[in-house]
Amino acid sequence: MKKFFILTLLTFALSACKTYNEKDLQQFDVKIQHYLKKHHLEMERTNSGLYYHIEKEGEGEFIKFTDVVSFKYKGRLLDGTVFDEASKPVTFEIKQLIGAWKEMMLYLKPGGKAQLIAPPQLGYGDRDLDDIPPHSILIFDIEVVEVK
Repeated sequence: MKKFFILTLLTFALSACKTYNEKDLQQFDVKIQHYLKKHHLEMERTNSGLYYHIEKEGEGEFIKFTDVVSFKYKGRLLDGTVFDEASKPVTFEIKQLIGAWKEMMLYLKPGGKAQLIAPPQLGYGDRDLDDIPPHSILIFDIEVVEVK
């Protein structure tokens, strides 16, 4: 699979994103809730619309917005299509990540593992990226390896 680092600078990721109205946000939420019900999953929902399940919180101090984090991940679309994966750790500053990742990382500590479902407004919005269609809801499995 061609690697194209799904986790890019937020300014790049959101530079061309449209602003979603309340109806759009509700439709994304309904799709996520349908997915959760269909797959018998239970997740927490934040005010931003991010859904998450922490498998393992990790140990030590919680990750901060100013940290540099090394992690492994797998990204899928709602239909199960894998669009990107890093089985060896990649390293980014938290502030460089898409909105969903920024928010999720702050709930974890080194060694933490989680699954999250990101609505488009917290992912890539209306951008058309190689393997990610515009307005996609994204599922990520993440594992924090190291925090600097």
